Amino acid sequence: MSGPVLLHCLDGFVDAGSAGQLVREHILEVLDHRVIARFDVDSLIDYRARRPLMVYDQDHWESYDAPELVVHLVHDSAGSPFLFLTGPEPDRLWEGFAAAVRSLVERLGVGLTVGFHGIPMGVPHTRPVGMTAHATRPELITTNSWFDKVQVPGSASALLELRLGEAGHDAIGYAVHVPHYLAQSTHPSAAVAALNAVVACTGLVIPSDTLREAATRTEAEIAEQVAGSDEVGKVVHALEQQYDAFAGAAERESLLAEDQDVPSAEELGAEFERFLAEQDRPD
Repeated sequence: MSGPVLLHCLDGFVDAGSAGQLVREHILEVLDHRVIARFDVDSLIDYRARRPLMVYDQDHWESYDAPELVVHLVHDSAGSPFLFLTGPEPDRLWEGFAAAVRSLVERLGVGLTVGFHGIPMGVPHTRPVGMTAHATRPELITTNSWFDKVQVPGSASALLELRLGEAGHDAIGYAVHVPHYLAQSTHPSAAVAALNAVVACTGLVIPSDTLREAATRTEAEIAEQVAGSDEVGKVVHALEQQYDAFAGAAERESLLAEDQDVPSAEELGAEFERFLAEQDRPD
């Protein structure tokens, strides 16, 4: 891979367990960075749909938390530079936004664009964190998909990946699987999985100690809560059985329990004809 990496994680779309948010905040907290490009948010954001916060102090307006859609220049722990696009997902002009990012990719010679977020799934927290990877070229990913062909609501990040692929640029996206019963809370284990995926595909050196420590604490709290509720425990146990059955089937080359001779189409047809003939006989 030649050229810098561009990471992107926008607010406003699905992010179960705050997986993407946790990674975004972690990267900007532990690595040196500065803003090198800004988007015109007045043209992209619907303020009435998500009103920015303002502070009122006794008799006057003190401050305004203006939304920012920006590109950061970040250096990893080894000093290697990469780009990071953060901010609110545009409410409008998605095609214009995607075209602007594509222009940035081409001007700066970006070699790979990577996005990440969390999605709710019917999986237990007691099993390894899974994820769905997608890319503009099949050679960019090595994991099998949990999905076939589905139609889902779009996002600016998804459109960006699509348009970059159409223009011949490499792009990858990771949707980390978060247990649906933890989707509304922070789930650091999902963030660790997302960060690991980013590091693996880009070669960036990004420390994860604080995220791992948070994941350990959170998992202990979840285990304590599950142990204190028989009802929740039953739900988790059922999800474990479902997960193990699915994983076991996926690992086998065949769903047959053991090797055996499979009848031919002709043999199946003859057997079916005999069955039908028997149904026509009087009792």
